Amino acid sequence: MSKESSNGNHQSVSKPPPSPSPLRNSKFFQSNMRILVTGGAGFIGSHLVDRLMENEKNEVIVADNYFTGSKDNLRKWIGHPRFELIHITEPLLVEVDQIYHLACPASPIFYKYNPVKTIKTNVIGTLNMLGLAKRVGARILLTSTSEVYGDPLVHPQDESYWGNVNPIGVRSCYDEGKRVAETLMFDYHRQHGIVFNVNSHFVSTWWDPITEIRVARIFNTYGPRMNIDDGRVVRRVQDVGEPLTVQAPGTQTRSFCYVSDMVDGLIRLMEGENTGPINIGNPGEFTMLELAETVKELIDSEVEIKIVENTPDDPRQRKPDITKAKELLGWEPQIKLRDGLPLMEEDFRQRLGVPKKK
Repeated sequence: MSKESSNGNHQSVSKPPPSPSPLRNSKFFQSNMRILVTGGAGFIGSHLVDRLMENEKNEVIVADNYFTGSKDNLRKWIGHPRFELIHITEPLLVEVDQIYHLACPASPIFYKYNPVKTIKTNVIGTLNMLGLAKRVGARILLTSTSEVYGDPLVHPQDESYWGNVNPIGVRSCYDEGKRVAETLMFDYHRQHGIVFNVNSHFVSTWWDPITEIRVARIFNTYGPRMNIDDGRVVRRVQDVGEPLTVQAPGTQTRSFCYVSDMVDGLIRLMEGENTGPINIGNPGEFTMLELAETVKELIDSEVEIKIVENTPDDPRQRKPDITKAKELLGWEPQIKLRDGLPLMEEDFRQRLGVPKKK
C-alpha cells in the first residue's frame, strides 16, 4: 500500500496483517495444530512425539542432528502423513503453532565429550528457535534443567532459588548453557512480548508479535529409550550383567521421574497459561546407595555394588519442590521408582538381547 507525498513521490505505508477467515472458527474448518519438537529423536523427545501423535489433529515435525538421538526412537512414525523428520543442517523455515525446544545433550558423557557443541546448542539453538517463534507467532517451551540450581544450598529446590553454579567447571557447558537459555527466553518475552503505553498499562501490538514462552526445569528422568551408553545415574546402575557402579560417597541424593510423567507435565505446561519456570520432577528422594540397593532387589540379587571415583561439581543433593506444578498445572508424578525400574530394565534387555534371569 502506498500514498503520494506533496512532492509526487510514493511513500510506503505499512498495514496490519489481514484478518483470519471467519471460516477458521466454524465447524467446517478443522485446523491441525502444527508442532515442532527439536531433539525429538532423543529419549524424552521421542516419548513426547508419541503422545502428541496420539492426537489425530496434530501434525508433528521433529528436528534433530542425531548427536545423541536416534531415528530408531521414531521408527513407528516415519512415513506417517502427519509426521515429518528433518535432519538439522541449517535454520528452519517452517510454519508451526507450538515449539517444544528439547535439543541439547543432557548426559555428562556426551556434553563433556563436546562442551563447545553443547553450549552452542543451548545459546545459538535457543536464539534460532526464539527467532522462529517470533516470526510465526508460535508458543515456545524450553526444557531447562534442575542443573541450573547447581550444587544447591537450599533444599528442596523451588523456582525462586537462583542456584550455586560453577561457571568454569567441566559441567558448565550444560549448567550455564541452560541458564543462558532461560535468560534468552525471558528477554525475548519481555522485549517482544509486551510494551508499555503512556498510561503504564501492558499492551501488545500487531507489528511486534507476542513471544509466548514456557520454561520447564526438568529433574532426573528415566525410562525406556535412554541411550545404552548414556552414563547418567539410573543408566549406570542398570548395566545388565555388570557391577552397579555408585560414585563416591554414595550419600548424594537424586529424584527420579518416569518419562511418561515427565511428558504429561511438559504438555500441561505448554497448554496452560503459566510462563514458568516450573519444576517438573518426582520429589521422591534417594541416595545413590539406596538406588543401587533397590535395583539389586528388583532386578539382580547377585549383582555387585561397586563404589567408583566421583566427577567434579557433582551436586550433593537434588529434590524438586513441585508446589507450583501441583497448583498451576494440576500435575504430580504417578509412577513410583519401584514400578518404573522394571519397565526400563525390560527395554534395555530387549535392545541388548540379554535374557532375564529366572
